[in-house]
Amino acid sequence: MDIIQILQQDYQRFPENQTYSIYAQDVYFQDPLNKFRGVERYKQMIKFIKTVFLNTKMDLHDINRVGDIIKTEWTLSWNTPLPWKPRISISGWSELRLNTQGLIVSHIDYWHCSRLDVLKQHFFSLKSP
Repeated sequence: MDIIQILQQDYQRFPENQTYSIYAQDVYFQDPLNKFRGVERYKQMIKFIKTVFLNTKMDLHDINRVGDIIKTEWTLSWNTPLPWKPRISISGWSELRLNTQGLIVSHIDYWHCSRLDVLKQHFFSLKSP
């Protein structure tokens, strides 16, 4: 199975049963909230998402590879465990860089919204019917 197929399956079942073997041990990860190195830290972040957030869903809109770069477009959504359980949604894209062994050495996420926009969703996502 090639890395594109593996990623498609990982996105589909996110955050469950992710394929960590496609990442280099010292993978660099960055998103608007985090910046770290190492597949173990990446596993911890996924475990946090799995443990804290409710009904987590990752919709993959597009995935393509050009040379050693894979770009994905996605929407991540979940319910935050606040009493009113707001549904939060972040759309964005990831740029994954592969090394010569075909492992992901860099995973950088970008959001189509600001951190403040995400915070606001926790309080202003209550829509009247």
